[in-house]
Amino acid sequence: MKYKSVAEIAKKWEISERTMRNYCSKGLIEGAFITGKTWNIPENAQKPSIRKRLKNKLLDILIEQKNMNLKGGIYHKTQIMLAYNSMFG
Repeated sequence: MKYKSVAEIAKKWEISERTMRNYCSKGLIEGAFITGKTWNIPENAQKPSIRKRLKNKLLDILIEQKNMNLKGGIYHKTQIMLAYNSMFG
């Protein structure tokens, strides 16, 4: 398998090198590994779909906080804002 650098893949995907390194460090690029300070990325790697991951992560956080009855979390604050806006909005 052939590997490419962060710069090469970032240019191909039209993203910044910093974003590419973040993808690698978070494990979003399958088959990518680091040697010293250099990431080796498979030339046929697929660009991850971040929007879907963020949407699911937020949903998971909201469900978890609702089930915990956590006060002061994002779910709690959202419920307060929605109730306030429905009364006075």
